[in-house]
This record gives sequence, C-alpha cells and structure tokens, in this order.
Amino acid sequence: MQHTTVLQLTGLSCMGCAGRVKKALDALPGVQSTDVNVTTAKIVGEAKNAALIAAVEQAGYQAQIAQPDVVLALSGLSCGHCTGRTAKALEAVDGVIAADVALDKAEIYGTAAAEALIDAVKQAGYEASVAGASEQTVHLALAGLTCQHCVGVTKKALESVEGVSHADVSVTHATVTGSASPQSLIDAVVQAGYEAAISDGAVSPKSEPLPASDTPEPAIAAETLTPATPSDDEDSVQLLINGMSCASCVSKVQKALESVPGVAQARVNLAERSAMAFGNPKFDELVSAVEKAGYGAEIIQDEETRRARQHETSRQNIRRYRWQSALALALGVPLMVWGMFDNNMMVTANNQTFWIVAGLVTLGVMIAAGGHFYVNAARSLKNGSATMDTLIALGTGAAWIYSISVAIWPSLFPHEARHVYFEASAMIIGLINLGHALEQRARQRSSKALERLLDLTPPTARVVTEQGEKVLPLSEVQLGMTLRLTTGDRVPVDGEMLQGEVWMDEAMLTGEAMPQQKSVGSSLHAGTVVQDGSALFRANAIGNQTTLARIIKLVRQAQSSKPEIGRLADKISSVFVPVVVAIALLSGLIWYLVGPQPQLVYTLVIVTTVLIIACPCALGLATPMSIISGVGRAAELGVLVRDADALQQASGVDTVVFDKTGTLTEGKPLVSDIHLFSHHDDAQVIQFAAALEQGASHPLAHAIMAKAQGADLPDVSDFRTLRGLGVTGKIGNTTLILGNERLLQEQGVDTQAAAQAIGKEAALGATPVLLAVNGELAAVLAVRDPLRADSVSALNRLHQQGYRLVMLTGDNPITANAIAQQAGIDEVIAGVLPDGKAAAIERLQQAGHKVAMVGDGINDAPALARADVGIAMGGGSDIAIETAAITLMRHSLEGVADALALSKATLRNMKQNLLGAFVYNSLGIPIAAGVLYPLTGTLLNPVVAGAAMALSSITVVGNANRLLRFKPNR
Repeated sequence: MQHTTVLQLTGLSCMGCAGRVKKALDALPGVQSTDVNVTTAKIVGEAKNAALIAAVEQAGYQAQIAQPDVVLALSGLSCGHCTGRTAKALEAVDGVIAADVALDKAEIYGTAAAEALIDAVKQAGYEASVAGASEQTVHLALAGLTCQHCVGVTKKALESVEGVSHADVSVTHATVTGSASPQSLIDAVVQAGYEAAISDGAVSPKSEPLPASDTPEPAIAAETLTPATPSDDEDSVQLLINGMSCASCVSKVQKALESVPGVAQARVNLAERSAMAFGNPKFDELVSAVEKAGYGAEIIQDEETRRARQHETSRQNIRRYRWQSALALALGVPLMVWGMFDNNMMVTANNQTFWIVAGLVTLGVMIAAGGHFYVNAARSLKNGSATMDTLIALGTGAAWIYSISVAIWPSLFPHEARHVYFEASAMIIGLINLGHALEQRARQRSSKALERLLDLTPPTARVVTEQGEKVLPLSEVQLGMTLRLTTGDRVPVDGEMLQGEVWMDEAMLTGEAMPQQKSVGSSLHAGTVVQDGSALFRANAIGNQTTLARIIKLVRQAQSSKPEIGRLADKISSVFVPVVVAIALLSGLIWYLVGPQPQLVYTLVIVTTVLIIACPCALGLATPMSIISGVGRAAELGVLVRDADALQQASGVDTVVFDKTGTLTEGKPLVSDIHLFSHHDDAQVIQFAAALEQGASHPLAHAIMAKAQGADLPDVSDFRTLRGLGVTGKIGNTTLILGNERLLQEQGVDTQAAAQAIGKEAALGATPVLLAVNGELAAVLAVRDPLRADSVSALNRLHQQGYRLVMLTGDNPITANAIAQQAGIDEVIAGVLPDGKAAAIERLQQAGHKVAMVGDGINDAPALARADVGIAMGGGSDIAIETAAITLMRHSLEGVADALALSKATLRNMKQNLLGAFVYNSLGIPIAAGVLYPLTGTLLNPVVAGAAMALSSITVVGNANRLLRFKPNR
C-alpha cells in the first residue's frame, strides 16, 4: 500500500548531491514521488525501506529511517481526498518536514508541536488526538451482508462515525477501534442498510499501537519460510449437491442452507449441482441441513478437488444415464412398434399372459432405469414438497398401475378401455434419461471457461535452495521460497522478481495481447507464461491467495448468483409442480366427466401427458446456464463480474461516465512538444530544464525528468524554488529560469514570441512550461497527460453501441474540454471535487439516465458505489475495485465496451431461455390437456410428451452455450 517514508541523509553538500539521490530513489520500482534536500528525503510510494536505504548508499551517501515525531489518531476521514487534504494541512504547519496520513492515523516528521498539528487537522474539517489516548475496541455481530461490496459499504459507514480510528469488517463481524460509543456504531450500520448488535464480551480497551517493522528483506535463496495460512476473508463455503433435478429442488436446498446458524446468504446452482454458503457456519451443520431436505451434500473448498469430484460425478452420471436410457428404450421401442400394428396394445383373453409378463418386465426396467425418479419423489414427498421427479414418477407410475390392472383384471374395465401403456412408461424414462445424458455433456462445455482458468496453474515449481534446484509439487511451495522461471514456463504462484528480465504473456489473465516486460521488483502472477528470458522470483502469495485463485473464486461466486429476472423465475418454479399436478387432476376430472368413451382411457392419457410434458427443469436451467456461460466468457475477456445483477444492470445502461486522469488518460504527464525560440536545440533545452528539476517532486518535474532519462545532468548552483511559479538556478555562468509565463515576465523576460505557442498548447489541454537562458526566452515545453492509446477506439465503439459518454473530472474546463474533444466525449463535467462526483452521478440518474461509472482511484469509490454499475480499472486502487460491480483485469477501455456488450448478450440469452421455457410450458400443458382434440380428434401421445420435455432442457443448455463463442465487435 502507498505510504510516505522519511529518510535522514548524511554526506550531501549541495543540490547536485540531492539530485543524484533523487534520481537513485526515483529509479526504484514502487516509488511514486520523491522530495530531496541535503538533510532529508521524503518518498511516497510502495517501495520497502531497505530498498530505499540501499539506493541512497549506491548513490554514495548514507541514510537511515527517520522515526515520526508525532503520531495522531484521526477520525472523520473517508477517502483519498480526505487524506490528501489532511496531509496538505499538516505539511503547511511550520516545522513539519512530511506527514504520512492514512484514514485512521497520521505520522508527522518535524519539530511542530502536537497542539498545532491537531488544530491544523480540525481546520481541515476532521478530528485528531494524540494516538493511544482513551481508545477502545468494539466487536459487532452483523447481519444482511452478502458480499465484499456490502463489506465495503459497512466499513465506510463505520469509519465515518466520529471517534472511529479503524474498522475491520467481514460479512458477519466488525471490529471497531476508537472512542465512538457502541450505539453510534450500530446506528451507522443500520443507516447503511444492514443490522448490527454487540457481540459477547464486545468492548475492550485498546493497547498502545505496535511500532512498524522496518526489517530489511532477506537475501535471495536464504529466506525463512513461512507456511501458507488461510486469509481472513474466507467467507464462503462451497458444497457439491446430489439429487437436485429442477428449480423446486434449488429453492428447497437454498432454504435449508439459509436456516443454518451463521449463514448470511446461500446461492444454489442447478446447472453445476453446487451451492455456496456465505458467512461462518459449521460445516457439519450445512451438510446435515441439506440431507434433512432430502439431498446429498459434500463440502469442497479446494478448486482442484472440486473440479476432480465434479468431473468424476459427471462421467458417472453420463455413463449411468446412457445405460439406463438404452435399457428403457430397448424395451419401449419394440413395444411401441408392436402397438402400431392392428391395435395390438389391447388386452384380450389370448394375450393376457403376455401383457402380465410384459408388465412385470416393464416394472423391472422402471426400477433399474428410472429408480432414481421414484426415490427422489418419495424423498420430496416425505419432506412436504414436489419436484420434477414427482411429475415423472406420478406420470409413469399411473400409466403402469393402470396398465397392469387392465392386464390382470380385464373384466373390470369396459372393452374399449382395455388398452395398456407399458411402452409409454418405458419410453418416457428412456427419453428423459437420454435427455439428462445430453444435458450433462452440454453443461460440461458451459464450465470450460472456468476450467481453462484452472488449467493455467502448473502442477510443479522449480525451487532454488542453497543445495541447488529441485522440483516440488505446487502444494508444497511455501511463502518466501525462491523459484526459477525460464522461457515457456507458467508462473506457479504470485511473487516478486529478484533477478533477471523476462517478457510475460498475460493474455489469459488480463486479456492483454501484448507481452509485458518484467524486471527486478516487478510483480508476477500465477498462470502467466514466460515468453522469453529467465528469472528468479520470491513466492509472495500461494494457494488460494494468488491473484488467479481470487479470480476463480470471484467467477464461481458470480456464476452462483442470480439476477432479478432469475429470482422471478425461481418464484414461479417454486409453485410450478403443485400447479401442474392440480392442472393434471382437473383436466383428468373434466375428461372423465364429459369426455368421449372410453373416459377412463382418455383420463389416464390426459393426466399422464400433462404430468410428463411440464418441465420445471427448463425453467430452473434458463438463468443459471446463461450466467455460467456469460460470466465465464467475461473472465476469458479479462472482465470480472461481481454478481449476476451487475450483468442485468449493465445491460440497461445508456450513459457511461469516465474519470479522466488514469482512466481516459495515462495518468503520467509527459513532454509532448518543444517550441524553440533561440539557438539552443531540443537536447540542450531538456538538459537545462531537467538539471533544474532534478530536486523537485511535482508532476511537471517528473515529466521533464522522464524526457531527459539517461542524459548527463550538470550540477546547479543558486537554486531557488518560487512556489506556484517555477524554479531558477545557475549552471556555471548560465542563468536559467523555468516556470510559467508569469514567472518569466516578473523576471523581465519578453515572452511575446511564445504567445501563439502557449495558446495552441493550452487549447490542446497541455501545460506550457517556459525556459529562459541568460534572460532570453529559449523554449516552451508542452507537458500534458496523454490519452491512452486505445481510448479513442474504445469510445468510438461505445458511441456505435449507442451510449452517451460523459467525462467527470476535477481539472479545469479548458483542459477537460480539450481532452474530451480529442476523445469524442459528449459531455464534460469539470471542476468537480472527489466528494462531489457521487452527487454528479446522482444528478444524471435524476435526469432519467441509467449510469455506468468507470474509475480507478480512491476518490472514485463513492461515485462507483452510487452509479447503477461501477466499473473499476484493474490497475486502480483496492477501494475502487472493492466498490465496483465489474472489474477490468487490464487497464484498457476496450474492456468497458466488451463488458457492456457481453452484459447485453447475456441478458438477451437469459430472456431467450426463459421465454422458450415459458412458451414451451404455456403451449405444451394445454395441448397435453387436450385443447386441440375438438379440432384434430387426437390426443398428444405421452411418449411424445416425454421427448418434448427432454428436448426443452437440451435446447436451453445449448442456447446458453452459444455465449461461450461470443466475440465483441471491434
């Protein structure tokens, strides 16, 4: 995480020395900015203390970590804008060298008194006290939270309470440190939309904070190994469910899981026969609850184990369905063919024995090939519910019971009613089992996207030890181990480069097609491929803590979720089976009372056909199959979807709002042009400008230093910083002035010749920086934050898709409009402070727009949460990613267009499946009930009904699998 470090320097004698130290520090990975003078260095970034000290020593000087002189406990801060404002207020106090500010505390370096610092914080609009004074820890039990988005909202609500210095929040618990009262914390959670109560033994005094460790990193191949431990954010339990067949089963299992103490929410996926329980329940209670509901359950947390078990179960099911189908059809087809000739299905005195034997054989086949239908139906009945198996068992059972009764006691039935339907029972069971086998194979294809992610991790890793290299199974790799990579290797775990240089193919992880160069200090991610080079790296995250493992977990959670449209289908499915049974009985009664002769036969055909043709399975599969395919395909495109609701919301978006800096633009200013007004050439102008800026830390200085990278910079004497204007200094006898137009005019330099260049660059959104040499204008340097290479093409795609594009930025309107004109933005909202971005989103929503917000920074988090859909750039802050509903794994706006296009395709596919399932049942049930009999004089054969039911499920699965081939238009 980004922080401020202050070093005490020794051995420096001039600003030239400071420039060399600054150059050494700026070259380190993870350093964002530095400010160096002859006694201290202030570094902002993520670099480790040991690396900073080593860099100073390599430059020829000495350094040690400066300890903060004052530590303040803060409250009232909620975002990056708050911390920045507080840091600015503290650093404006006389005697302050630097201030490292987080949401809950500030470490201040310098000679300023604590009272003056507290006053400065209060004037900035926040509260402060000397750390360690009268704080306590409060433990809260939470309810109603279902995901990390809820966690983020609750954490934000708690930390906004006056007196709270820090809050750790999970789905079920919160630990809050500070002086706020427990009741005020509970009220904050309730206002955020959730529930809270004091946990047992919930309040305890807080001890003094522990000092931060500055222990240097250990040497390569000599690390102390630490076993991997589970992270605290493991808030979901994964189960494999046996025995589910339709949406009614899903509803039962979900209710059973949510009744277990400690479960905040349960998601059940019919397509994968799996479930996820969120919270902190006891594993044995989850399994017991599912078993009491009439199903089987198995807890599986490891993805590889889950994958192996599901593959094995799937193979077993396919094999079982195949032989059961073959057995039932082997009996049913010959009987049906026999019955097609001369009305041979009628029982007579001559064939009575044959039909009794045929009935007993049919019973054996029904038990062997369809026993699971009857077992599941009985189990459901025992638990007071009904499922698709209930319909099949009732339909085939009624046909067999009627037929065997006719065969044994034909004299009890009118002559016209002595018709047997053994072939119907066998054929229905055979066709439905065949449908299940085909459906199971199609479902396997739908999970291929997630399987491809799992396949990215290699089974072994090459570990470097003091005794040499050895190959270990991936499960034995521990934190801190040093591993070797060579060309063609897949990275086994996340880590940090220690030695070498490689080009990495990260396409399967981020969707980025271009190889990325990695060197010492760069991060490596499990699953990526070494395209060229070799390296040593240290394992920093293993097992389920790697980026790839977290992506797989997010994808699986999203695949288990349901959008609003899916929840509507579940409500219908929950009453579907009882309604179908009622329709079947009512239709049979009507045919028995007013139907033609023989009424008993017609009644049996009607009841059996209605029960068989109704298909809650198609309804149950319609939504989850589309979600599994859509979310899986999104992951392949480098788009992570938090839950299915995000897809449904994104499909209705009409306005896309972009943050400017770091989202539309690179976020790194650079020198885009140089206008010369003297005999000096570009190289000399850059050398002069960079020599003056080598001790500075503002963004313009970084841009100039980047332009001069590799140049030999002379020492500067008589260096002066004129705040808000620029800098001056001397190189030998040459006097230099670098700054804005006002500075040069105050120094008596004629800038008239540069007026046109200044106006031109300002119109393009650039900041003009003027250089004067010995009192004469030498050059104008244009510094600007350029658009990302793919911004224009991505925005054109969004325009073609019909979206209205808005830019939301804190920049001045001139710069913002210049960037917007280049990018093709429809509307610019400029000059907005971070805390005003959410209000701007709300105004757009009040105007009737459905808004997606795209951002990457801490200051974008409130706007991301307020928008209908928040989309975080993958290279952005953790808070932005936590708040957003969709995260792009690569920092490219093409991902926004891909995500929105895929969301529309997924919702369209979902609607097609639901419409097909509804239309099928809406037409099939009345036809089975005989509404066409007055027109056609015939009834639907129960065998045809069984085939139609099987085909409806196969059609839903096949249509969902089309999403796996989705390709965005580019």
